[in-house]
Amino acid sequence: MEYLMIYAVSDSIGETAQQVSKAAISQFGLSEEEYYIRRFPFVRTEEALLDLLNNAKEDNALFVYTLVDPKLSKMARDFCEENGLLKIDLMTDILNILIEKTGKQPLGEAGRIRKMDESYFRRIAAIEFAVKYDDGKDPGRGIKEAELVLIGISRTSKTPLSMYLANRNIKVANVPLVPEIPVPKEVYEIDSKKIIGLTNSPEVLNNVRTNRLKALGLSSNANYAKLDRILEELEYSEKVMKKIGCPVINVANKAIEETAGDILDIMKEKGIHKKIHKDH
Repeated sequence: MEYLMIYAVSDSIGETAQQVSKAAISQFGLSEEEYYIRRFPFVRTEEALLDLLNNAKEDNALFVYTLVDPKLSKMARDFCEENGLLKIDLMTDILNILIEKTGKQPLGEAGRIRKMDESYFRRIAAIEFAVKYDDGKDPGRGIKEAELVLIGISRTSKTPLSMYLANRNIKVANVPLVPEIPVPKEVYEIDSKKIIGLTNSPEVLNNVRTNRLKALGLSSNANYAKLDRILEELEYSEKVMKKIGCPVINVANKAIEETAGDILDIMKEKGIHKKIHKDH
C-alpha cells in the first residue's frame, strides 16, 4: 500500500480536520507507519495557502481542510481540482446547508468554536471554584484567588448566588459570618471592592430557618431560628460589613436572578466585571 500523507489545514487550530481524519483512518486499521497527518493551523492568507497546496501536490497528499473564508475555500477547491489533488472540504457543504435552512449568512470568523469552548471551560472552572470554596472552606486560598467574595450570615443565599455567578464565569468564594467564629483575616487583606455583603430581614430569616430545621427533622425551637439569635447575628454582620466598607444587598423577597443582577451592576460600577457581559 502507498504511504498515506494527509494535510490537515485550517484557518483556526486545525483540530477538527485532524480528528476527523484520524477517525476515518481508524476504520481501515492502518498502523502509524502507514500514514501521517500534518496539521497546518492558522492559514489565513492566500500566499500561505498556495504554499501548502503546492507542497501537498509534491507529497501527493490528501488535502483535508476547514476554511471559513469563502475565498480561501474556493482557492483550495480550484487548485485541487485543477491539479488532480484529492481533497475533503469539511466546512463548505455544511455551511451551505445551514444557509439554506436558516436563511442566514455565516459570520466567516475563524476559530469561533474555540472561543465558545474557552467560554465553556471558564464556566466549568468557575463552578468548580464555587464548590471548592463554598461556606468558608480553605479561606487562605479561596478568598485570595476569588474574583468576588460574598459574606453574610446563614440563609442569605450565599451558595446559590455563588453558583449562579459561576455560570457567568465568575470565581466566587463565600464566607459565613458567625459571631462565635473569627472572620478569616484574608477578608480584611483583599481589596474591599471584591467583597459584597448579604443580609436579610429578621422575619424572613426566622421563617426560612424554621422551615430549614423542620426539613432536617429538628426542633423549630432551636436557637438557630430564634428571633433574638437572628437579631444578634444581623447586628454582628452589619458591624463586620461596615468595618470592611463593602456594599450590602438585602436579599429579602428577592429572586436569585434579581440579586445576581444587582451584584453584576456593582461589579461593573467598580470596574471588576471583566468579560462577564462579553461572554453572555
